[in-house]
Amino acid sequence: MAFNGDGNVPPPLVPPTPQPTTDTTQPPSGAPSTGAAVPVPANTSPTVAAPVAAGPQRAVGPASSTPAVATTPSYSAYQSHDRAAIVPGRGVIPDADMARAERHIRDINHFFSQRVVGQDRLRTALVSTLLAGGHILLESVPGLAKTTAAETLAAAVGGTFHRIQCTPDLMPNDIVGTQIYNYGTGSFTTQLGPVHANLVLLDEINRSSAKTQSAMLEAMQERQTSIGGEVYRLPHPFMVLATQNPIEEEGTYVLPEAQMDRFLMKEVLTYPTPAHEIEILERISSGRQQHELPPAPVTLADIEFVQELVSGVYVDVAIKRYIVDIINTTRFSGPRPIPGLSDQLRVGASPRGAIALMKVGQALALQAGRTFVIPDDIKASRHAVLRHRLVRTFDALANGIQPEQIIDVVFDAVPAP
Repeated sequence: MAFNGDGNVPPPLVPPTPQPTTDTTQPPSGAPSTGAAVPVPANTSPTVAAPVAAGPQRAVGPASSTPAVATTPSYSAYQSHDRAAIVPGRGVIPDADMARAERHIRDINHFFSQRVVGQDRLRTALVSTLLAGGHILLESVPGLAKTTAAETLAAAVGGTFHRIQCTPDLMPNDIVGTQIYNYGTGSFTTQLGPVHANLVLLDEINRSSAKTQSAMLEAMQERQTSIGGEVYRLPHPFMVLATQNPIEEEGTYVLPEAQMDRFLMKEVLTYPTPAHEIEILERISSGRQQHELPPAPVTLADIEFVQELVSGVYVDVAIKRYIVDIINTTRFSGPRPIPGLSDQLRVGASPRGAIALMKVGQALALQAGRTFVIPDDIKASRHAVLRHRLVRTFDALANGIQPEQIIDVVFDAVPAP
C-alpha cells in the first residue's frame, strides 16, 4: 500500500461487539475437536445478571483435552462456549463475577457521562487503561475536558486525585517528595509528593525538563519512589494521566522514547460534534452541569477485583502469534515484509507494545462481556497502543505521514487468525 500525506481520523476506540456468524473452520488450539462445524451463538451481546452466591461458570476460553489442531482458525471459533470441555488449570470466571464486573464498568461509564459530554473514545481509553493497570498520554488542543475527565474518573472509583502543573522550573522533589529538617527534634521528616495518589494528572508534561520527566519513570514503572534513600510504595491502583498540547511548541521538551514507551496508550482527542457542543451549552445554561460530584459508584477494592478478572481473560496462542507478527512487522523482521516501510519508520515497537496490545485487548474483551480475546479487540486498540511507540524517519515527517497510516498498513499486511 502506498503512503501518502492525507489527513487521518482515528476510528472510535470502543469494545467491539462480535457479529453473529457460523464458522466451519477447524477450532483453535484447545477447542473441542469434533470434526463438525462449530456453532456460534446468534447473539453474543453481554447481559448483566444479578450477582448470585454460586452458579454456573463460563470458561476463560475454549478448551478441551484433545490435542491442539495445527491449523490457523477463524476467530469466530473463539465464540463457542463449551462449558463441558474445560481443561483443568486453564481457569474459569464465575458468572457471578462477570456480572459484578459488568455492573462496575456500567456504573463507571454512567458516572463519567454525567459530567463529560461525548468523548466516548476518551472514556473507553481511560477505563481500558485503568482496568489494564497502565498509564495513558492524552494529546489535544486546550478545552477538551482532559482535566475534567481525569477528575471524574478518580471520583468514580473513590480514589485520591492529584494534579501537577508541569513547568520548566518544576523539580523532581516537587513531584516525588522531599525530606524536611526539623530543628526542634534535630531529625528529618519525609513529606510525600503529589505523585502519591491513585490517579495523578501531569498537565502539559512536555513543559517539564528532562530531569523532572525522568523522576516519573520510577513511579510509572516500579510503582514506587525513592526519597532520601528510602523507598516508598505508591498506592494501588495507581494510574498516571499525562497531557500534552501539540500546538504550543515554545518552552516545551520532547518526551524521551523510554518514557513514551511506558504509557500503555496515547489517545488523541478531537473536537466534540455540533450535537454534543449544543448539549454542553444546554447543561451550562440550565445549571444541570454538576460541579459537586456524587458519591463514587465503585470502590478501589472493586477496581482491583475487575483488574484481576482482566488478567484472567483468555488469550489464545493464535492471538498471541497475531500480536507478535504485527510487532515484528514494524521492526522489518516479520514474515510479511512491507516494501518501503523502512523509509517511513526508523524504530519499530518494543516488546512493551506487544504486552500493551494483549492487555488492552483483554480489557476491551471484558467490557464487551467476553472472557476471551478476539482479533477485533486487537484491531480496535491499534492506534492508541502503537502510535507513540513508532519512531518515524525524517522523510516521513517531512511528507506528513502519520503514525496511524503506518499502523493501518501493517495491520493490512498481517492477516488475522
